[in-house]
Amino acid sequence: MFLFSPHLRTRIGYLLVLLQFGLLTVLGALALPMVLQGQAGLACWVLLALSGLLGGWTLLHNRVGNFNVHPEPKANGVMVSSGPYRLIRHPMYTTVLLGAAAMACVAGSVLAWLAWAALWADLLVKAMLEEQWLREHHATYAAYCQQCKRFIPWIF
Repeated sequence: MFLFSPHLRTRIGYLLVLLQFGLLTVLGALALPMVLQGQAGLACWVLLALSGLLGGWTLLHNRVGNFNVHPEPKANGVMVSSGPYRLIRHPMYTTVLLGAAAMACVAGSVLAWLAWAALWADLLVKAMLEEQWLREHHATYAAYCQQCKRFIPWIF
């Protein structure tokens, strides 16, 4: 059993989501001037393409109604372990991190990379809480966690 009450879980989840979208907004604002000037390098486009490919692959294996930006599992949510979920537990978080890295790459500033690092930390905390709650919600989730990594296949 987890230490947080259901009410506190909801609040913590919303704070993490708010921080996530706030950091993405900051990264977008930092990258936009460079994009408008056409100063996005090849590495930035590669990161963006990887983000799009992984996000698309994930959408093919998880129903739209099964997604939840909040880390608390949906009551009627179905556990998915096919497609990218065979390799990583949180492919949408990895998608977000790749897209955010593309924005930090375009912005090319220390502030942008600090915002990306803060986003990574936020998503890590969000994933850890979500995993705890998924273990309580799905009997097979703990075994699934032993089979694949959190964000990067075979590494992390």
